[in-house]
Amino acid sequence: MTYITQPQNIEDKSFEIIQQIIEQTRPDYQFKDELQAKIIKRCVHTSADFDWLDILKFSSTANQTLLEALQRGATIYTDTNMVLSGMNKTRLDKLGCQYRCYVADPITREIAHQKGITRSMAAVEQAANEEGEKIFVFGNAPTALFRLLELYQEGRLKPSAVVGVPVGFVGAEESKDALMQTDLPYIAAQGRKGGSNIAAAIMNALLYSL
Repeated sequence: MTYITQPQNIEDKSFEIIQQIIEQTRPDYQFKDELQAKIIKRCVHTSADFDWLDILKFSSTANQTLLEALQRGATIYTDTNMVLSGMNKTRLDKLGCQYRCYVADPITREIAHQKGITRSMAAVEQAANEEGEKIFVFGNAPTALFRLLELYQEGRLKPSAVVGVPVGFVGAEESKDALMQTDLPYIAAQGRKGGSNIAAAIMNALLYSL
């Protein structure tokens, strides 16, 4: 059997195939710009799902805002450790970014217990109490996204940008629709699709573009 064994060659070949399939099946499809193309293609690469050509949505300032925030060393808060583990830490460290997931933190558990809310919601509340520039990256917990939006409306939290791609059947679609109705810079998924792998893929596409 003959097959590719070098990791970078495998990835390069995958992106070649993705581009070929887009040209064959969607010859009129147009990406807004090179960075958006990189983000969407990495989501396709991660999931083998070409629906991302249509369902990943960007606010007008999202990509530039995210790049600038990363370059300033913003702190990234995720809703799961899976999202955190999927992001390229070497690149984040070079930019001076901090990255945190509080969902399993003892303080988060205590907040959730006292208030009768999910730990994902409590993790957002804990993040809101910290100083500094913030980026939120959600791949699994609609309740976390809903809570972020509530705190934003109350003036208690103002993130630089939000990557909102929680997956699921209960509240996932609605939470992302709510995000897309705000004036926050966002990258969001329409519908039920999303996940930790997609959230990490979006962030890595941004990091690799730097």
